[in-house]
Amino acid sequence: MSKYKRTLVTTALPYANGPVHIGHLAGVYIPADIYVRYLRLKGKEVAFIGGSDEHGVPITIKAKKEGITPQDVVDRYHNIIKKSFSELGISFDIYSRTSSDTHAEMASDFFKHLYKEGKFIEQTSMQYYDEEAKQFLADRYITGTCPHCNNENAYGDQCEACGTSLNATDLINPVSAITGNKPIQKETKHWFLPLNEYETWLKEWILDSHKEWKPNVYGQCKSWIDGGLHPRAVTRDLDWGVPVPVEGADGKVLYVWFDAPIGYISATKDLTPDWEKWWKDQETKLVHFIGKDNIVFHCIIFPSMLKAEGSYILPENVPANEFLNLEGDKISTSRNWAVWLHEYLVDFPDKQDVLRYVLTANAPETKDNDFTWKDFQARNNNELVAIYGNFINRTLVLTHKYYKGIVPERGELSDFDKEILSEIPKIKASLERNIENYHFREALKDAMNLARLGNKYLADTEPWKLIKTDEERVKTIMNICIQIATNLSIITEPFIPFSAQKLRDMLNIEKLEWEEMGDNLIKAGHCINKASLLFEKIEDKEIENQVNKLLETKKANSLANIEAEPAKENCNFDDFSKMDIRVGTILEAEKVKKTKKLLKLTVDTGIDKRTIVSGIAEFFKPEDIIGKKVSVLVNLAPKSLKGIESQGMILMAENLDGSLSFVSPEDKEILTGSTIC
Repeated sequence: MSKYKRTLVTTALPYANGPVHIGHLAGVYIPADIYVRYLRLKGKEVAFIGGSDEHGVPITIKAKKEGITPQDVVDRYHNIIKKSFSELGISFDIYSRTSSDTHAEMASDFFKHLYKEGKFIEQTSMQYYDEEAKQFLADRYITGTCPHCNNENAYGDQCEACGTSLNATDLINPVSAITGNKPIQKETKHWFLPLNEYETWLKEWILDSHKEWKPNVYGQCKSWIDGGLHPRAVTRDLDWGVPVPVEGADGKVLYVWFDAPIGYISATKDLTPDWEKWWKDQETKLVHFIGKDNIVFHCIIFPSMLKAEGSYILPENVPANEFLNLEGDKISTSRNWAVWLHEYLVDFPDKQDVLRYVLTANAPETKDNDFTWKDFQARNNNELVAIYGNFINRTLVLTHKYYKGIVPERGELSDFDKEILSEIPKIKASLERNIENYHFREALKDAMNLARLGNKYLADTEPWKLIKTDEERVKTIMNICIQIATNLSIITEPFIPFSAQKLRDMLNIEKLEWEEMGDNLIKAGHCINKASLLFEKIEDKEIENQVNKLLETKKANSLANIEAEPAKENCNFDDFSKMDIRVGTILEAEKVKKTKKLLKLTVDTGIDKRTIVSGIAEFFKPEDIIGKKVSVLVNLAPKSLKGIESQGMILMAENLDGSLSFVSPEDKEILTGSTIC
């Protein structure tokens, strides 16, 4: 028996500087909604909390670009996001926002409590400052050359080419991403949460006590903890956010990563005056649904904040998903490479459940997965229409044809009938196990297996043939089909709620509880309504329109007049002449184990054959680049990457869509080893 009386479910707060796309839905919101709807069907006490994250530098930059206020930006996108979530059936009990008065008060009080308890470290440090923009720079707004792999477009917190975590001060030749200027270092004072003081506790709480967490979550937590934790700033220099509520903090706000998770608490307070039972009662189970980019915040930082405060419960589970790609490419908001929810709802009216179904069936639960419009069409036509919809349609049409919509009395059950009915509790039990272990793809398969069972039963019994010779037997068959259909209206409710309601309307029944699943849900003599199509086929033309929209996006990106990055500081000819760039040929290529981005290459430079490690694995398959002529900086000092000594650098160019291309000689007559000058 569970020790919990109630469940509090939170979802990562989407950032209110743009609308929601399918990556957000597959990673966070649809799994959370499935889980909550399931708990409600079981009669459990549950609160489902959502809201918009409305503070931080990206909001201010967008406002400056558009000549409006940060509040204008967040108001616009909060309303778009909230409306589209509602239309998709994401059944929040409250969808709040971090610009609310309640949140400002609660976040401020939380900070003051930790401040008075001496939980922070106060430090003065030198940080990068953009003199033209007149602001300190967040790590993401500083770019430069990675000291590990020489990628010239690394961010101040991470190099996306080699995956190494960085500090902004690690970058070579840093520039402001706001103005393109070289930033200066300027003194500033901030407050830090000393995560290192919680390291031992986190090891016990996560690594010893929560081994049941998903491997990707547990593994990332272990990596962070094993690597050693460090104090993390909870304030920053900015004029948009919750002001730091202590003396000497003018012009400073709470850092968005500290402020945002408190939004879960403030939203609950807005939902109910009894909010403390949801956050401070040990009989409440707290579950955070997030994407993998938020694991450290919800498993390391926010729990440390709660532990420091002392009166709050901690998350029981954090079932983070991986990322969803689109047509083989990373979803990118800056490149408009996405399927936006608010646009989908216009393009596919009354097909909310198709998107919910496909994104659940394709959920990136254990690894990154891919959404394609062809797969979207195939799953709708071959599964929802051909399996689920087909069974419901045949059942209702035959019941009206033979019995004018009146559920017939059934006679003695055959062994086959009993076998079919015995599968319902088995499917129910399997689905329960899967949902309660956050395996939503498998749970959806369980639900569809009930529809498959119904189709098999109809195909095997063939009532349209038996009606001529054994009318009594057909009554039993159709009664059992009606029972299966009624069970489908319950078991598919968490996944495709609009279709479940449509099915209940056709069956002429009210919503049933989870524990009612089984036999004899609809009694003989009950009158059902006429059948209508539960799902419709999606035609090729509709899919072509969506594919063409994406192609137009690619075309627009390639033709966009994007301002080139500012030129670097001048160098003299002697500096340039020190670089020895040769034409090389790739002889061998293989992925570097335990990395996503690195390839180990054996390259013939004309002067030798050497090993070079390059962060291009996301863009090229090893077998496709063997024999490729490339440009190689051969006199770069050797660098160890993942235990492999890399002896040089392959020159690459970044395309407008974010992919990489080799800087290759076009003349096929150029020989390996030729000097590029």
